[in-house]
Amino acid sequence: CFSDFFDATFTAWCNSHLRKAGTQIENIEEDFRDGLKLMLLLEVISGERLAKPERGKMRVHKISNVNKALNFIASKGVKLVSIGAEEIVDGNAKMTLGMIWTIILRFAIQDISVEETSAKEGLLLWCQRKTAPYKNVNIQNFHISWKDGLGFCALIHRHRPELIDYGKLRKDDPMTNLNTAFDVAEKYLDIPKMLDAEDIVGTARPDEKAIMTYVSSFYHAFSGAQKAETAANRICKVLAVNQENEQLMEDYEKLASDLLEWIRRTIPWLENRVPENTMQAMQQKLEDFRDYRRLHKPPKVQEKCQLEINFNTLQTKLRLSNRPAFMPSEGKMVSDISNAWGSLEGAEKGYEEWLLNEIRRLERLDHLAEKFRQKAAIHEAWTDGKEEMLQQKDYETASLSDIKALLKKHEAFESDLAAHQDRVEQIAAIAQELNELEYYDSPSVNVRCQQICDQWDSLGVLTQKRSEALQRTEKLLETIDQLYLEFAKRAAPFNNWMEGAMEDLQDTFIVHTIEEIQGLSTAHEQFKATLPEADKERQAILGIHNEIAKIVQTYHVNMAGTNPYTTINPQEINAKWDKVRQLVPQRDQALIEEHARQQNNERLRRQFANQANVIGPWIQTKMEEIGRISIEMHGTLEDQLTHLRQYEKSIVNYKPKIDQLEGDHQLIQEALIFDNKHTNYTMEHIRVGWEQLLTTIARTINEIENQVLTRDAKGISQEQMNEFRASFNHFDRDHSGTLGAEEFKACLISLGFDIGNDAQGEAEFARIMSIVDPNRLGVITFQAFIDFMSRETADTDTADQVMASFKVLAGDKNYILADELRRELPPDQAEYCIARMTPYTGPDAIPGALDYMSFSTALYGESDL
Repeated sequence: CFSDFFDATFTAWCNSHLRKAGTQIENIEEDFRDGLKLMLLLEVISGERLAKPERGKMRVHKISNVNKALNFIASKGVKLVSIGAEEIVDGNAKMTLGMIWTIILRFAIQDISVEETSAKEGLLLWCQRKTAPYKNVNIQNFHISWKDGLGFCALIHRHRPELIDYGKLRKDDPMTNLNTAFDVAEKYLDIPKMLDAEDIVGTARPDEKAIMTYVSSFYHAFSGAQKAETAANRICKVLAVNQENEQLMEDYEKLASDLLEWIRRTIPWLENRVPENTMQAMQQKLEDFRDYRRLHKPPKVQEKCQLEINFNTLQTKLRLSNRPAFMPSEGKMVSDISNAWGSLEGAEKGYEEWLLNEIRRLERLDHLAEKFRQKAAIHEAWTDGKEEMLQQKDYETASLSDIKALLKKHEAFESDLAAHQDRVEQIAAIAQELNELEYYDSPSVNVRCQQICDQWDSLGVLTQKRSEALQRTEKLLETIDQLYLEFAKRAAPFNNWMEGAMEDLQDTFIVHTIEEIQGLSTAHEQFKATLPEADKERQAILGIHNEIAKIVQTYHVNMAGTNPYTTINPQEINAKWDKVRQLVPQRDQALIEEHARQQNNERLRRQFANQANVIGPWIQTKMEEIGRISIEMHGTLEDQLTHLRQYEKSIVNYKPKIDQLEGDHQLIQEALIFDNKHTNYTMEHIRVGWEQLLTTIARTINEIENQVLTRDAKGISQEQMNEFRASFNHFDRDHSGTLGAEEFKACLISLGFDIGNDAQGEAEFARIMSIVDPNRLGVITFQAFIDFMSRETADTDTADQVMASFKVLAGDKNYILADELRRELPPDQAEYCIARMTPYTGPDAIPGALDYMSFSTALYGESDL
């Protein structure tokens, strides 16, 4: 039995669909009699075309149209009991309403499916689920459960909370609740008013069919939104992964650019070989280099290591999300950074060697320059006044004895001149060496040396002239005092010996070992042993002078107390002898102090060697232990990771010993110690080993983390990981951590891969190699092996799935509009899609249409974004 209440509901339901075809009905029994609007209704709700209707007004035409509609309903599996075309054409209200109810059941309610329940039960379960959060709503049926109107309001608020202020509704005011729900549904949800609030409130048991019909409209209105929400969630997930990967790529590019820029700036500084002129300036360069080693380089080592870790993690995430591998910008590959780093370290090594060589060179130059100044000063003091003396004409008015004296004096001078020839040659040789070593003050040295040589040549010429003059005069002179001559002959070499001794005692020295200072000490002791004999010679020379004085006094010779054959006098000999005796203990003290300094240097060498001989083997041992952990299968990946992190902690805790060794090395460099026979380890060896150890432990931990990430993302069990590791290790016979092509092929066959020796098998193996070794290096790492094994059973999003999701949001169109993206997606991801989607150019394109198909394929590397 169908009431007037239900008649109004059916009419409203039919009009909600017929409105899409541009028509309406006012009376179901009358408006459906000719069958035309009935056929139109079925076409709208089914989306299919019915047979062509009859347009005639005769009864037979109307029956034909109704029969076509009934046959279509029957073709959908609906049994029409006691409903015939004649009853509908005759306007039988009961039959017409029964037919409409059958259509509603089939096309509006039957397709409803919620948790394996369908039709009425499915619709009821859907209502219960959606209203469950509302404590004052309890939907148990399709009649009295809806009388207070809160059920309708709850359905609307659950899906569109902005349309109803649910908190202000009261259970004791059903009229307000019902009218609010009906008005909002008609205005915002395009659901017509199929029910009347007064009829529902005034009826003890509202019509179940009317309620079901109206509620089904809510289900269909909100089911599309639910599909769009699901599709939007899938797209959001895919886009979030893509945005995260793009951010990681940008971070890698920036970090790589910064590191390469730092290397680019640093290498020219390390390659600068312009020397300084002073030891102080060169030592400042060495201090700047130490600051670079201690302060500037270590953070860059960490950045380089972190860059490699970020690159490996990014590639792993891209593989797990079925994205193409990341290819950095040209010149920013990990290999490019490693090559640049190698160039930096090459320049760094050469720079340190150059600094030390320059310091040695400057030290040598300072020593030679001081030696040149001392010898030049002694020579200039000796030559002072000699030219004036040689140019005197005193022999022209001298007596015979005076002439003989002048001749002997000149002979003594010639002897003295010859003795000084060696010193002049030494001065010239030192000046030449200073020029060859590019001494910064070479011009002034050359000028002074040239002056000495020119003066020496002049002395030779003058000496020769005076000698010839005296020899001519000698024929006129016969007498000479043998004692004066003997004094002059013995005093001159003794005087030269004393001057040479004073020069040697004041000569600066530079040594680098205990043996060298001991050699100097031995030579000094030998010199001291000659002093008694020298003193005897001094006494003998003074005895000659005393004999002369005695003769002069005895025979009253008018000699005026001077020796005509030499300018050397006993006072000068005694003064120089006293000077030699004074310089001997000073030389002793200098040798003792240098010996103490060399002993301290030896202590520094042994102190550095004792630590280096422990640290060097320790670093090598840790490197070997880390290598064993990375290839052995002791426990789970988490156990290996824990073990490696413990190793990393122990390695970091070892850093103070490296710092202590750096401090000892700095003391050695400050002491200008350039070799160490007690150890084969240099500080450079220790630094390189330490940096390699830090990099190796960080890289190994990252590889294990990526294996964990791969295992969890691909659903690989620990047993499978152990099996893969065991197979890999079995064929990795050289324990290099990689497999060659033939080893890898044998490993795959052992795991059950069918790779024959025929052309098909070779082609399949070539395809696999292109996956695991895209750079054609000829080796396969364990990470690439795990990625390949996990990829065979991977279950990831595909371009087709994303494309299907976009199609849902687009309402089954081949394109999508910007407004649809902004309505269904979060703002940032909607704008991300709009910025990257190209305009759609298909035959059904409209202004503003976007091509979501090419965008979906580009996300997975099948085309370009």
